[in-house]
Amino acid sequence: MSELPPDHDADDQPDPLNTFDEIIAEETTRDPDLAVIEAGSRTLRTQGGPPDADIPTRPADPEVDKALREVETELATRWGETKLEPSVSRIAALMDVLGEPQRSYPSIHITGTNGKTSTARMIEALLGAFELRTGRYTSPHVQSITERISLDGAPIAPERFIETYQDIKPYVEMVDAAQEYRLSFFEVLTGMAYAAFADAPVDVGVVEVGMGGSWDATNVIDGDVAVVTPIDLDHTDRLGTTHAEIATEKAGIIKQGATVIMAQQPVDAAQVLLKKAVEVDATVAREGLEFGVVERQVAVGGQLVTLRGLGGEYPEVYLPLHGAHQAHNAAVALAAVEAFFGVGAQRADALDLDTIRKAFAAVASPGRLEVVRRSPTVVLDAAHNPAGGRAAAEAIGEAFQFSRLIGVVGASGDKNVRGLLEAFEPVFAEVVVTQNSSHRAMDADELAGIAVEVFGEERVQVEPRLPDALEAAITLAEEEGEFAGGGVLVTGSVITVGEARLLLGRG
Repeated sequence: MSELPPDHDADDQPDPLNTFDEIIAEETTRDPDLAVIEAGSRTLRTQGGPPDADIPTRPADPEVDKALREVETELATRWGETKLEPSVSRIAALMDVLGEPQRSYPSIHITGTNGKTSTARMIEALLGAFELRTGRYTSPHVQSITERISLDGAPIAPERFIETYQDIKPYVEMVDAAQEYRLSFFEVLTGMAYAAFADAPVDVGVVEVGMGGSWDATNVIDGDVAVVTPIDLDHTDRLGTTHAEIATEKAGIIKQGATVIMAQQPVDAAQVLLKKAVEVDATVAREGLEFGVVERQVAVGGQLVTLRGLGGEYPEVYLPLHGAHQAHNAAVALAAVEAFFGVGAQRADALDLDTIRKAFAAVASPGRLEVVRRSPTVVLDAAHNPAGGRAAAEAIGEAFQFSRLIGVVGASGDKNVRGLLEAFEPVFAEVVVTQNSSHRAMDADELAGIAVEVFGEERVQVEPRLPDALEAAITLAEEEGEFAGGGVLVTGSVITVGEARLLLGRG
């Protein structure tokens, strides 16, 4: 880590190193999802806000739209993302017949429980600001399947998506014929992403795991940088029932000689990750020790943060996303990009501050405390587990100051729904339970039964159809009057958020 540059107002400002030492002590004793570093008094005055989210709509050309639907239909005949066989043998076979496209560019590999997609988007924005061609692979999508594969910071064009599928289809069928099980939906998409990145070609791939790590389909890359966002209890039927068990699976993306960027973790998860790093001679940078959030202040449309990176301090960075958790994601993303450029290893100097500020100011993360309507304000957040719910509840209270907040919740049946509802209970005046169109959706009446136990019968309304649920919630929010500050938060599932986004006229 390099020395901090001299402060031009040293008489008026606290010593940055002393401040960071104090933050380290505080961060290690507080919940990483709730820790808010409150230092300094400067408030950003800006009319800025979040950039427009890059969510593609259906293709305008009827022929292209028809061809895309045909590809989606073919992909839908394969195993869905929730049906897994823990092996990378099929995807490895596909990569082999494709000529190992995933090895034609360096990669940053991202795992964890929450914050993966937002962190990936930030990493992509930072790399792009330094004039690198990027390929980003994330999941699930909010509205369009083409969101999952991005080139140069934008979702892949539908024509190119179709072309990529057609290019690899003969090889997919070849692997299908040779394997016990056909390639899954996610495995084929992963193959498409890696092939599209190689064809572009990209300078670096930013790859989010689908689930876990060791046997995730993405894990046929050797990421130069392995990022582990906060680990919590999710997918416990597949990954394990303790933080340590889940961390063991996620540690599978840490490869020989890599650099590991580790967000704040439960102690038992951190121990597993550090042990794996030692086994493969990987270098580790830990949030709260080697890097972190020095200061954050609420700003119009987001927040103003000062980040401590591997190469020094980056003050007054505007981030157009809400919540302490997004500030921590930003710190992780910055450290990952520094590590990719060799900061802290081959070089000691910080990255260019103006470039960092420009990149973060352009970040968007659709469906993550995204405002899609005013009067009353309707916010979408894809929280689907208790940790995500707690982070969203904390952030919405900090950023919006609603006098009355109505929740619209549609969740998947395989999630810890009770824990999710309990996370929102302190902030929802009432909750409208519903269900999305997915076959995984929990039945609205079943969800209502759990909600009544958490909120009480008088605070729960049931509307099985999402359009009716949105209308009911908006009506409830408007009951206090036009200027009373009522709001609606739609949450519980990425699918619920995506469908609500379409219904509310976004995309």
